[in-house]
Amino acid sequence: MSQEEPRTADVIEPPEKKVGLVKAIGILGIVGGVLLIVVGVIAWIGVTNQLTAENITIPDDAAAFQGQQVTGPFTAYVQADIINHHALEASDGKTYAELDQDDPVRATVMQASFLRASLFTSIVAYGVALFAAGMGVLAILFGWAIHRLASVPVVIKRANVV
Repeated sequence: MSQEEPRTADVIEPPEKKVGLVKAIGILGIVGGVLLIVVGVIAWIGVTNQLTAENITIPDDAAAFQGQQVTGPFTAYVQADIINHHALEASDGKTYAELDQDDPVRATVMQASFLRASLFTSIVAYGVALFAAGMGVLAILFGWAIHRLASVPVVIKRANVV
């Protein structure tokens, strides 16, 4: 005679600890992520609008985007690069600090330096906006995962049924 294996049944028990706070943290992560994405998009649009309002056109001797308007991080970088090229050309390769104080080209090189700094600031602002949006995506994913894990904290035990 063969011996029959005992039958088992799944028993679902409620969790031993309260998970309401964990669920709330998951939801806060999702909400915070959405806000980070919104702030990142708003910052990106704001910087783009400001750059576009300046109506800067990239010259024909630039490395790329010739004749286009500066409206984003790549065009801002190319414009900053060509400004530096023109300033060094005008000063025979000398930077602002290397020029004599009474050199008439010093004011031009100084203005070029200020323009480049402004363009690089906009590039950094784009990076911060992109970082905020990326962190928002991560916060949403982590918040969703935490909320999901807290939503199914059941203990399943196998029990022998006679």
